[in-house]
Amino acid sequence: MTAEHHSSLAHIRDVAATPPATYTPDALDMEILKVLVEDARTSQRQIATTLKVSAPTVGERMAKMERQGVITGYSAQVNWAALGYGQIVFLSIEAATGYDVAKIMDALWDLAEVEDVTLVTGDLDLLVRLRVRDYSHLRTILMNQVWQIPGTQKTATLLSVAEMPPKDFASHLLATISAEESG
Repeated sequence: MTAEHHSSLAHIRDVAATPPATYTPDALDMEILKVLVEDARTSQRQIATTLKVSAPTVGERMAKMERQGVITGYSAQVNWAALGYGQIVFLSIEAATGYDVAKIMDALWDLAEVEDVTLVTGDLDLLVRLRVRDYSHLRTILMNQVWQIPGTQKTATLLSVAEMPPKDFASHLLATISAEESG
């Protein structure tokens, strides 16, 4: 790795999410997670009743999984298209040689329309997922914001034409994990 290339990636660790330590859930933890994934508004008392354990046990387990980074929050799922932000855009970005990619990532992350910023391997440096209202909105973001970020050398824009309906990813993966542990 050249010194020039190293300097462009040296600060990635400062902006990248830190992977949590692996947590091995037991059967009760998995059942609690399944209930929460189905409806994050379910109370600890309701979970306890459903799983036939005490509410303090559920509370302790949830707190432990929060501390361990397994449960990272409780939130509503928003249909952005219903709010006028139905166009999904994938933006690939190549950084100019020698520029600090972490600074580019930080600047992108600050844009309200940006959902994800991912450092990738291969010919690209970054893959960004945005939500915009329409072509005019995308054009404004590219010209006035993205292309103004120092070090942004080349971009390619991929417009989503159709998406699958939302997948219940968490439920499916939890079921797979449970099956692997019991099998």
